[in-house]
Amino acid sequence: QVHLVESGGGLVQPGESLRLSCVASGFRISDYGMMWYRQAPGKEREFVASIRPTALVRNYADSVKGRFTISRDNTKNTLYLQMNNLKPEDTAVYSCMRPAGDYWGQGTQVTVSS
Repeated sequence: QVHLVESGGGLVQPGESLRLSCVASGFRISDYGMMWYRQAPGKEREFVASIRPTALVRNYADSVKGRFTISRDNTKNTLYLQMNNLKPEDTAVYSCMRPAGDYWGQGTQVTVSS
């Protein structure tokens, strides 16, 4: 069974950093492309970042480019999202997902506020 479990969210001030983790089970993340999405209150879910199986190709939403980095540790079967210089508009529930099969985690809340 495929499972994705996110962690690492929290309340931070503008300019601070967080690293989100997504532990996968039931498959090897090295074999699949993976993505991060987020959904802010009252807004539609939006794409944040993606990584190809080779990890050589990564894509980012324009709103996070230069501040967020997607990566993975195949030995831990874990996907990461390093978020630097956080802004209030980054406040959302962040979810990891595997496009193949449309598997989603439960999400982790990130709140950026002074």
